[in-house]
Amino acid sequence: MYNFEFGSRTAKGGFANEKAICKKFNNWREDEDAKLWLKIMGYDLDKIDYLRAIQLSTRIKKSDIKKFGFSDEEYEKLMRFKKTDVQVQIRLIIHMNNAMKVENLSLKKANSDADYNQVDKRWVGSYKEMWHFDDEIALALRLFTGEISPSTHPEMLKVSLSQLRDLRRVFLTELKDNIVQKIILFFTENKILVVSDILKGRGGFAADWMLVTRYNKSDNTTTWILKDINTAMNFFGQGDVRVSPKGSLYIGRITMQRKGGTPDPTKLQFKIRPCDLFKLEDSK
Repeated sequence: MYNFEFGSRTAKGGFANEKAICKKFNNWREDEDAKLWLKIMGYDLDKIDYLRAIQLSTRIKKSDIKKFGFSDEEYEKLMRFKKTDVQVQIRLIIHMNNAMKVENLSLKKANSDADYNQVDKRWVGSYKEMWHFDDEIALALRLFTGEISPSTHPEMLKVSLSQLRDLRRVFLTELKDNIVQKIILFFTENKILVVSDILKGRGGFAADWMLVTRYNKSDNTTTWILKDINTAMNFFGQGDVRVSPKGSLYIGRITMQRKGGTPDPTKLQFKIRPCDLFKLEDSK
């Protein structure tokens, strides 16, 4: 079953990982899903001469970066803003001339509508360098993640230390109201930049497309939806910036919270529910 208008389909079998997606692309002449993905991307299948899909590891070796057409000097920036999981290289025959195109895909997988997917995590200092918020916001976010103990800055709190829900960190509902409003204002005014950085990235490994796959074990089917990255960003960024009931931050459909767990429990992380993208179908 395929819905071309919405770029979605339910197919037999499971293929909710990068390796399987690459295999399908590389078998595009026989694979019906891959044919549809290429059509959604705007390609005329009859004009494709060559196609190769490559799985990109989370951290590409510096020695391999030239294989992708980049210099050693570009390496750190590429890795810092990388959002691509699979790169599809396509050579087209157009008026007897070869034209090489590259499509970068960000893959999001889930087993149910409730699954969250971490889309970005870094130290607060890294986000400060990227987005240039001031020292007071940086301090508040470090208190929020627990990178800095609340006991070192009680003047930032609107409750006493003994009233904190967790002595290791501060929830936004426990910070002074004027500081919380300052955080909300910053993320409201810079929402486009923030959403773009955490979903699309920057540079040569920025994502062009988001492919969400949802596997159903009961009937061994995978439902997928493929959207250009601007559509995905508009969808997940839609909505106000506001404090969540649990004291984290909502940026539209994106949640900003303390990472917790191991490793790096005091990093800041951003999460989405990738299966929410299927709601685009329901809204039509």
